[in-house]
Amino acid sequence: MAAIYIHVPYCKTRCIYCDFFTQTNTSSKTGYISAVAKEIELRKDYLGKEPIKTIYFGGGTPSQLSEDDFKHIFEAINNSFEVIPNAEITMEANPDDLSESYISMIQSLPFNRLSIGIQSFNDKELNFLKRRHSAQRAKDVVKLCKQAGFDNISIDLMYGLPNQTMDIWMNNLEEAISLDVQHISSYHLIYEQGTKLFKLFKQGEVMPVAEDMSVDMFSVMIDKLNDAGFEHYEISNFAKNNLYAKHNSSYWLGEKYLGLGPAAHSFDGQNRAWNIASISKYIAGIDNKNPDIEIEYLDPTSQYNDFILTGLRTMWGVNLAEVKNRFGDKMLTYCLNNVQRYVDQDFVKNENSILKLTREGIFISDGIMSDLMYIK
Repeated sequence: MAAIYIHVPYCKTRCIYCDFFTQTNTSSKTGYISAVAKEIELRKDYLGKEPIKTIYFGGGTPSQLSEDDFKHIFEAINNSFEVIPNAEITMEANPDDLSESYISMIQSLPFNRLSIGIQSFNDKELNFLKRRHSAQRAKDVVKLCKQAGFDNISIDLMYGLPNQTMDIWMNNLEEAISLDVQHISSYHLIYEQGTKLFKLFKQGEVMPVAEDMSVDMFSVMIDKLNDAGFEHYEISNFAKNNLYAKHNSSYWLGEKYLGLGPAAHSFDGQNRAWNIASISKYIAGIDNKNPDIEIEYLDPTSQYNDFILTGLRTMWGVNLAEVKNRFGDKMLTYCLNNVQRYVDQDFVKNENSILKLTREGIFISDGIMSDLMYIK
């Protein structure tokens, strides 16, 4: 089975840390919606007729779309693909957009999972990040969504912000736990080139938190969320009651996915592809039935490296039998030789020929993954 991702490139305002392809001018939205529907028809064979098990509206801010916008896209998907019963269908949303009437509207659509971009329960942090909502609004919105019948809700949290103390971070975690959501994704703030945050950093107006503080925050998060009943199933993701993000898990498990919209990425099981990062050029290419898409053809070495990188991030790990079957004895030997020192040091465990990071290994995961990569 396969997945579909729809990139919504519109935001009401732009957060200072965001480097995703988005814009605040929505004048092109009608043309964009039409183009996405046409792209679905043009690329319906990309996934090889596999049934669709997840659909994910990401962004940007999908909660900037209207009921008619969503219906147009869902109709196009159902006309071109077989969507399995009870498919996971997720919408990312900004708390400020989720009024009672908007929640009621999306509840009437096929959505059965919400991913709400909260980031912090501290108003000073939210103001610094240029988020549109307040901490209280975020808490109220989660309660409204639960009252409307949504029982698979994920929230995003961010740590490692400038001037963020451990007390602030602990409070953010406690507030998140108290909401009794099913999933939490948490990411360290990154200073991406081209963002307003990066400019502030280069000008000396903000400073990243110390590395030891970042490590302590990550450690505290693991412990508190585990104690609250969350399973740490991927480096940045935690779930209750096996409600893992099925869509994102398809990326980590190497499954096929089709990305729709400008700058959206796709994977056909062998090669990667991505749409042009321009709304006008994207629409023009689709209208001319010649999508502006770049393709990266992955050789066996690149496929092996991807397999290691994505597998080690998860609790499911790297299956050594699959390494042998897919990449041969040479790559299996290379992998085993390079991982052994981490096994000896209890950073990686080998359980029934499946390599998994230990709790201690998670903290040096980048180095472990790098050492297992095959460099020609």
